[in-house]
Amino acid sequence: MATHPHTPRPAPPRFGFAAQVFFGVAVGLILGFVARGLGGTPDAPNALARALELTGSIFVQLLRALVPPLVFTAIVASIANLRSLEGAAGLVWRTLLWFGITALIAVTIGLTLGTLLQPGVNSGLAPGSGAVPETAGSWLDFLKGIVPANPIGLTVSSHLDAGGKVATSLSFNVLQIVVIGIVIGIAAVRVGEKGDAFLAFNRSFLDIVRKILWWVIRLTPIGTAGLLGTAVAKYGWSTLAQLGAFAGTVYIGLALVLLVVYPAILLLNGLSPRAFFAGAWPAIQLGFVSRSSIGTLPVTEAVTIANLGVPEDYAAFAVPLAATTKMDGCAAVYPAVAGLFVAQFYGIPLHLSDYLLIAFVSVVGSAATAGLTGAIVMLTLTLSTLGLPLEGAGLLLAIDPIIDMGRTAINVAGQALVPTVVAKRMGILDEARYNSTAATGLPAIA
Repeated sequence: MATHPHTPRPAPPRFGFAAQVFFGVAVGLILGFVARGLGGTPDAPNALARALELTGSIFVQLLRALVPPLVFTAIVASIANLRSLEGAAGLVWRTLLWFGITALIAVTIGLTLGTLLQPGVNSGLAPGSGAVPETAGSWLDFLKGIVPANPIGLTVSSHLDAGGKVATSLSFNVLQIVVIGIVIGIAAVRVGEKGDAFLAFNRSFLDIVRKILWWVIRLTPIGTAGLLGTAVAKYGWSTLAQLGAFAGTVYIGLALVLLVVYPAILLLNGLSPRAFFAGAWPAIQLGFVSRSSIGTLPVTEAVTIANLGVPEDYAAFAVPLAATTKMDGCAAVYPAVAGLFVAQFYGIPLHLSDYLLIAFVSVVGSAATAGLTGAIVMLTLTLSTLGLPLEGAGLLLAIDPIIDMGRTAINVAGQALVPTVVAKRMGILDEARYNSTAATGLPAIA
């Protein structure tokens, strides 16, 4: 039968972005288990394991390369544009208030679970198996992290590698970049017309960075396959044997925060949890597999604006700040459970004042370690503040990569949640855009 020339052809089925990501997850799991079955050692992995690790690391490297220009230009632009938003000061203090509220709830859950389940009582580890980590946190890190050491927030670190040679690495301190961006943005606004040309250039540069960002985001399915495949090939789940109770307690706490606390906060503010998780999913899943809140920052900011309906001017300020100081997984649930684990393991009793101190460190301490990486730094800050043995942190290093996946996913979810809730409470949330993802359950990646 001939087709009428004016009869529209049926559109081909669309393999959407979310479906591509799920496909990447499935491929990563399969290839990870295949690579694990091929054998090899951490020092001499097989060819498939090396390919997966290279793919994942290149993807994260691309994201991290975009972080410094994105954060700086976005912060400067948001400072300039906050003038047009009513109640800009209210946005700032409400954002910080919700950072503290959610962190306090998360650390309370961690303390409760650690007390009830007592993961450190029957761990099966020998007391002498711990070692003091090479990196430890202190309250002096707060000043080091917030005061820029140079105009671009660049930090240099040196350490001895496995061969005893000195290795030097360069990295950007994102918290310092945030501070630099705030100061320059305020200065550009205060100088009046003389700063208009700079602000216009900054806006154009931000648009260019965002375009490059979307190109990189399109590689998420490939990066997910590499990152998740590497995690399965390298760690599997066998390393959970001796510290299963500790890992289980942490993941129960993370699940309660993600699946109970966050939905409750959304519902109390008249927002659909389903729409939130559908919109924030690309960032949450990337945080899980990449284990990097900073590496996920470009995606977190993008979905907060494009999917959740948070105004760009506000999101460009709140999300980078959240990515450096708002960590419900790494700085709240984890140090609470881990601190109690160490105390229980060494038989050191804790009192109410110690519990309150853990809560204080968790709510405030993330800012003190914001310029550093890894939850071990936050844990050592908690242990040193309580006077507990730092060797206890060394006990937990064996399974830290596995736990870090869940911690980072919670971090990223909270970093998208707070700007969304604050925007809703201030009446500036685009609720039509927020609810648009609920119909299909797929994130509206442009």
